[in-house]
Amino acid sequence: MSRTLNVVRMQLINRQTFVWIPLIILFGSLGISLALYGIIQSAGASGVKIGGGVQAPLWYFLAIGVQALTRTFPFSQAMSVTRREFWSGTLLTAVGTAVLLSAVFVVGGLVEQATGGYGMNGWFFFMPWVWDAGALAAGVVYFAIAMSFFVIGFWAATVYKRFGATVTTLTLVGVGVGLVVIVWLVTVTGSWPTVVEAVTRAGALGLALVGLVLTAGLAASAFRTLRHAMP
Repeated sequence: MSRTLNVVRMQLINRQTFVWIPLIILFGSLGISLALYGIIQSAGASGVKIGGGVQAPLWYFLAIGVQALTRTFPFSQAMSVTRREFWSGTLLTAVGTAVLLSAVFVVGGLVEQATGGYGMNGWFFFMPWVWDAGALAAGVVYFAIAMSFFVIGFWAATVYKRFGATVTTLTLVGVGVGLVVIVWLVTVTGSWPTVVEAVTRAGALGLALVGLVLTAGLAASAFRTLRHAMP
Protein backbone atom coordinates (compact mmCIF):
# COMPACT_ATOMS: atom_id res chain seq x y z
CA MET A 1 0.00 0.00 0.00
CA SER A 2 2.83 2.41 0.79
CA ARG A 3 4.27 1.93 -2.71
CA THR A 4 0.83 2.48 -4.20
CA LEU A 5 0.54 5.74 -2.25
CA ASN A 6 3.95 6.70 -3.59
CA VAL A 7 2.47 6.41 -7.09
CA VAL A 8 -0.32 8.76 -6.00
CA ARG A 9 2.29 11.25 -4.80
CA MET A 10 4.17 10.85 -8.07
CA GLN A 11 1.01 11.58 -10.08
CA LEU A 12 0.30 14.65 -7.95
CA ILE A 13 3.77 16.14 -8.31
CA ASN A 14 2.24 18.17 -11.11
CA ARG A 15 -1.10 19.10 -9.53
CA GLN A 16 -2.12 21.10 -12.57
CA THR A 17 -3.10 17.96 -14.47
CA PHE A 18 -5.30 16.39 -11.80
CA VAL A 19 -6.52 19.38 -9.77
CA TRP A 20 -6.02 22.90 -11.01
CA ILE A 21 -6.80 22.56 -14.72
CA PRO A 22 -10.14 20.74 -14.11
CA LEU A 23 -11.12 23.42 -11.59
CA ILE A 24 -10.04 26.22 -13.93
CA ILE A 25 -12.09 24.68 -16.74
CA LEU A 26 -15.07 24.25 -14.41
CA PHE A 27 -15.14 27.75 -12.95
CA GLY A 28 -14.24 29.30 -16.30
CA SER A 29 -17.27 27.60 -17.84
CA LEU A 30 -19.38 28.72 -14.88
CA GLY A 31 -18.26 32.34 -15.28
CA ILE A 32 -19.03 32.33 -19.00
CA SER A 33 -22.44 30.74 -18.38
CA LEU A 34 -23.34 33.31 -15.70
CA ALA A 35 -22.32 36.12 -18.03
CA LEU A 36 -24.57 34.73 -20.73
CA TYR A 37 -27.41 34.28 -18.26
CA GLY A 38 -27.00 37.91 -17.22
CA ILE A 39 -27.10 39.10 -20.83
CA ILE A 40 -30.24 37.07 -21.50
CA GLN A 41 -31.83 38.33 -18.26
CA SER A 42 -31.07 41.94 -19.12
CA ALA A 43 -32.84 41.43 -22.44
CA GLY A 44 -36.03 40.67 -20.53
CA ALA A 45 -36.02 36.87 -20.71
CA SER A 46 -36.93 35.48 -17.28
CA GLY A 47 -37.44 31.83 -18.25
CA VAL A 48 -35.29 28.86 -17.29
CA LYS A 49 -31.71 29.09 -18.53
CA ILE A 50 -29.63 25.92 -18.68
CA GLY A 51 -26.04 25.81 -19.90
CA GLY A 52 -24.07 22.75 -20.90
CA GLY A 53 -20.71 24.05 -19.73
CA VAL A 54 -20.76 21.82 -16.67
CA GLN A 55 -19.67 18.89 -18.83
CA ALA A 56 -16.42 20.61 -19.88
CA PRO A 57 -14.21 19.38 -16.97
CA LEU A 58 -15.72 15.90 -17.27
CA TRP A 59 -14.53 15.65 -20.87
CA TYR A 60 -11.09 16.78 -19.72
CA PHE A 61 -10.86 13.61 -17.63
CA LEU A 62 -10.41 11.77 -20.92
CA ALA A 63 -7.19 13.72 -21.47
CA ILE A 64 -6.14 13.17 -17.85
CA GLY A 65 -6.45 9.42 -18.36
CA VAL A 66 -4.15 9.57 -21.37
CA GLN A 67 -1.60 11.84 -19.67
CA ALA A 68 -1.59 9.77 -16.47
CA LEU A 69 -0.06 6.91 -18.45
CA THR A 70 2.03 8.53 -21.17
CA ARG A 71 3.72 11.08 -18.91
CA THR A 72 4.47 9.05 -15.80
CA PHE A 73 4.55 5.36 -16.76
CA PRO A 74 8.12 5.44 -18.17
CA PHE A 75 9.35 7.33 -15.09
CA SER A 76 7.62 4.87 -12.75
CA GLN A 77 9.37 1.93 -14.39
CA ALA A 78 12.72 3.65 -13.96
CA MET A 79 11.89 3.93 -10.24
CA SER A 80 11.22 0.17 -10.02
CA VAL A 81 7.49 0.58 -9.44
CA THR A 82 5.58 -2.56 -10.43
CA ARG A 83 2.90 -2.27 -13.08
CA ARG A 84 0.22 -3.34 -10.62
CA GLU A 85 1.29 -0.60 -8.19
CA PHE A 86 1.32 1.98 -10.99
CA TRP A 87 -2.13 0.90 -12.16
CA SER A 88 -3.71 0.90 -8.70
CA GLY A 89 -2.01 4.13 -7.61
CA THR A 90 -3.05 5.94 -10.78
CA LEU A 91 -6.67 4.81 -10.43
CA LEU A 92 -6.63 5.84 -6.76
CA THR A 93 -5.45 9.30 -7.81
CA ALA A 94 -8.29 9.50 -10.33
CA VAL A 95 -10.80 8.43 -7.69
CA GLY A 96 -9.66 11.21 -5.36
CA THR A 97 -9.83 13.82 -8.10
CA ALA A 98 -13.27 12.63 -9.24
CA VAL A 99 -14.57 12.76 -5.65
CA LEU A 100 -13.26 16.33 -5.30
CA LEU A 101 -14.88 17.43 -8.53
CA SER A 102 -18.15 15.69 -7.66
CA ALA A 103 -18.22 17.45 -4.29
CA VAL A 104 -17.82 20.81 -6.04
CA PHE A 105 -20.68 19.89 -8.39
CA VAL A 106 -22.97 18.96 -5.49
CA VAL A 107 -22.18 22.11 -3.49
CA GLY A 108 -22.74 24.18 -6.63
CA GLY A 109 -26.11 22.51 -7.21
CA LEU A 110 -27.18 23.19 -3.62
CA VAL A 111 -26.18 26.85 -3.98
CA GLU A 112 -28.20 27.15 -7.17
CA GLN A 113 -31.28 25.69 -5.51
CA ALA A 114 -30.91 28.03 -2.55
CA THR A 115 -30.51 31.13 -4.75
CA GLY A 116 -33.06 30.29 -7.42
CA GLY A 117 -30.42 29.86 -10.07
CA TYR A 118 -28.29 32.82 -8.93
CA GLY A 119 -31.39 35.00 -8.94
CA MET A 120 -31.61 34.62 -12.72
CA ASN A 121 -33.30 31.21 -13.01
CA GLY A 122 -30.03 30.06 -14.54
CA TRP A 123 -28.83 26.53 -13.85
CA PHE A 124 -25.33 25.18 -14.31
CA PHE A 125 -24.75 22.39 -11.77
CA PHE A 126 -28.37 21.47 -11.03
CA MET A 127 -30.03 19.18 -13.57
CA PRO A 128 -33.45 17.92 -12.37
CA TRP A 129 -33.09 14.43 -13.89
CA VAL A 130 -29.68 13.96 -12.29
CA TRP A 131 -30.87 15.28 -8.92
CA ASP A 132 -34.15 13.31 -8.78
CA ALA A 133 -32.73 10.89 -6.19
CA GLY A 134 -31.08 13.64 -4.12
CA ALA A 135 -27.72 15.33 -3.72
CA LEU A 136 -25.79 12.16 -2.83
CA ALA A 137 -27.10 10.38 -5.91
CA ALA A 138 -26.14 13.37 -8.05
CA GLY A 139 -22.62 13.15 -6.64
CA VAL A 140 -22.46 9.46 -7.59
CA VAL A 141 -23.58 10.30 -11.13
CA TYR A 142 -20.91 12.98 -11.57
CA PHE A 143 -18.29 10.68 -10.07
CA ALA A 144 -19.26 7.85 -12.42
CA ILE A 145 -19.04 10.09 -15.48
CA ALA A 146 -15.62 11.46 -14.50
CA MET A 147 -14.20 7.99 -13.78
CA SER A 148 -15.63 6.59 -17.01
CA PHE A 149 -13.90 9.25 -19.08
CA PHE A 150 -10.64 8.80 -17.18
CA VAL A 151 -10.57 5.03 -17.61
CA ILE A 152 -11.43 5.28 -21.32
CA GLY A 153 -8.47 7.61 -21.81
CA PHE A 154 -6.19 5.42 -19.68
CA TRP A 155 -7.27 2.27 -21.51
CA ALA A 156 -6.67 3.88 -24.92
CA ALA A 157 -3.20 4.95 -23.80
CA THR A 158 -2.34 1.40 -22.66
CA VAL A 159 -3.41 0.05 -26.06
CA TYR A 160 -1.20 2.66 -27.71
CA LYS A 161 1.79 1.77 -25.52
CA ARG A 162 1.28 -1.95 -26.14
CA PHE A 163 0.39 -2.09 -29.83
CA GLY A 164 1.18 1.30 -31.36
CA ALA A 165 -0.78 3.98 -33.19
CA THR A 166 -2.20 1.83 -35.99
CA VAL A 167 -3.81 -0.76 -33.73
CA THR A 168 -5.07 1.95 -31.39
CA THR A 169 -6.72 3.79 -34.28
CA LEU A 170 -8.26 0.60 -35.66
CA THR A 171 -9.53 -0.30 -32.19
CA LEU A 172 -11.20 3.07 -31.71
CA VAL A 173 -12.71 2.90 -35.19
CA GLY A 174 -13.96 -0.59 -34.38
CA VAL A 175 -15.61 0.67 -31.20
CA GLY A 176 -17.29 3.44 -33.20
CA VAL A 177 -18.53 0.97 -35.82
CA GLY A 178 -19.83 -1.28 -33.05
CA LEU A 179 -21.85 1.58 -31.56
CA VAL A 180 -23.31 2.39 -34.98
CA VAL A 181 -24.30 -1.26 -35.44
CA ILE A 182 -26.05 -1.24 -32.06
CA VAL A 183 -27.98 1.91 -33.02
CA TRP A 184 -28.91 0.31 -36.34
CA LEU A 185 -30.15 -2.88 -34.66
CA VAL A 186 -32.26 -0.94 -32.18
CA THR A 187 -33.71 1.12 -35.02
CA VAL A 188 -34.55 -1.72 -37.42
CA THR A 189 -36.14 -3.77 -34.63
CA GLY A 190 -38.21 -0.79 -33.46
CA SER A 191 -36.82 -1.09 -29.95
CA TRP A 192 -36.35 2.59 -29.18
CA PRO A 193 -39.51 2.85 -27.02
CA THR A 194 -38.25 -0.08 -24.94
CA VAL A 195 -34.81 1.48 -24.63
CA VAL A 196 -36.22 4.86 -23.62
CA GLU A 197 -38.51 3.20 -21.07
CA ALA A 198 -35.59 1.25 -19.58
CA VAL A 199 -33.44 4.38 -19.33
CA THR A 200 -36.28 6.32 -17.72
CA ARG A 201 -36.97 3.54 -15.23
CA ALA A 202 -33.30 3.22 -14.27
CA GLY A 203 -32.85 6.96 -13.80
CA ALA A 204 -29.55 8.77 -13.68
CA LEU A 205 -28.40 6.89 -10.56
CA GLY A 206 -29.16 3.48 -12.03
CA LEU A 207 -27.30 4.31 -15.23
CA ALA A 208 -24.37 5.63 -13.19
CA LEU A 209 -24.12 2.38 -11.22
CA VAL A 210 -24.16 0.35 -14.44
CA GLY A 211 -21.51 2.69 -15.82
CA LEU A 212 -19.30 2.10 -12.80
CA VAL A 213 -19.49 -1.67 -13.35
CA LEU A 214 -18.52 -1.25 -17.02
CA THR A 215 -15.75 1.16 -16.02
CA ALA A 216 -14.34 -1.38 -13.56
CA GLY A 217 -14.29 -3.97 -16.34
CA LEU A 218 -12.49 -1.59 -18.70
CA ALA A 219 -9.98 -0.72 -15.96
CA ALA A 220 -9.25 -4.44 -15.49
CA SER A 221 -8.74 -4.76 -19.25
CA ALA A 222 -6.35 -1.81 -19.15
CA PHE A 223 -4.29 -3.57 -16.47
CA ARG A 224 -3.98 -6.73 -18.58
CA THR A 225 -2.74 -4.60 -21.49
CA LEU A 226 -0.42 -2.56 -19.25
CA ARG A 227 1.34 -5.72 -18.08
CA HIS A 228 2.85 -6.09 -21.57
CA ALA A 229 3.16 -2.42 -22.54
CA MET A 230 6.51 -0.87 -23.33
CA PRO A 231 7.49 2.14 -21.12
